[in-house]
Amino acid sequence: MLEIFRGALYLPRGLALILRPGIRRYVIMPLAINVAVFALLIGIGVAWFGGFVATLQPSLPGWLEWLIWPLWALFVLAVLLVLFFTFSLLANLIAAPFNGLLAEAVERELRGNDALPQTGLWQLLRDTPAILFSQLGKMGYSVAWAVPLLLLFVIPGVNIAAPFLWFAFGSWMLALEYLDYPMGNHGLLFRQQRRRARESRPLVLGFGAATTAMTTIPGLNLLVMPLAVAAATLLWVERFSTPTESSSRTEVPPSAAEHP
Repeated sequence: MLEIFRGALYLPRGLALILRPGIRRYVIMPLAINVAVFALLIGIGVAWFGGFVATLQPSLPGWLEWLIWPLWALFVLAVLLVLFFTFSLLANLIAAPFNGLLAEAVERELRGNDALPQTGLWQLLRDTPAILFSQLGKMGYSVAWAVPLLLLFVIPGVNIAAPFLWFAFGSWMLALEYLDYPMGNHGLLFRQQRRRARESRPLVLGFGAATTAMTTIPGLNLLVMPLAVAAATLLWVERFSTPTESSSRTEVPPSAAEHP
């Protein structure tokens, strides 16, 4: 339990990092992507549901018109659930190259300017296909585990534990998602990242649980991406990296990206 609590504390510690002058400029693009994806999903949802209500309302008898407000309440709840499961995946897929730059900047800040060579625009463009392929691999891994976990919700008796298992799974996946940025900067493939994370599972789950909780809070979830990237990089530097990994960067060609 102490390790879970320590892992959760990495998230607020990340806030102090992204406010540092040398890091703030790397936060702008992930934050802008977060806001854009959030606004797009909300806009699509509100437009669709508004049309649904407009179509439904004329067919309702007068004594059932009170159902409109409960329907809107259910819609808000559904939006929160949809955002929880899709918002982070979509936003992280789009912002993956920029999150890698943010993790690089945070690590240089923590270790010193010579810890990692600064990535230029050309290097970023070259690395983007491999980064996106890695993101798709993580999504495949997530789906492979999500489907059987979702089936638990319809099994009598077992479904009592299903929400807790789902929360633990979501926390684990979000932790892997954000740890990928600092680990990926050092050439670690997804299989290697999972092995490292399993060595300190309670710590990683604590970090993932705090990130998951923040993802469900409207407004604060707009900050979760850069905040979690910085926190994951701090976690990497303090608990996972080896001396040789603190001084070099290994490039991974697109062909070496791992399948789920």
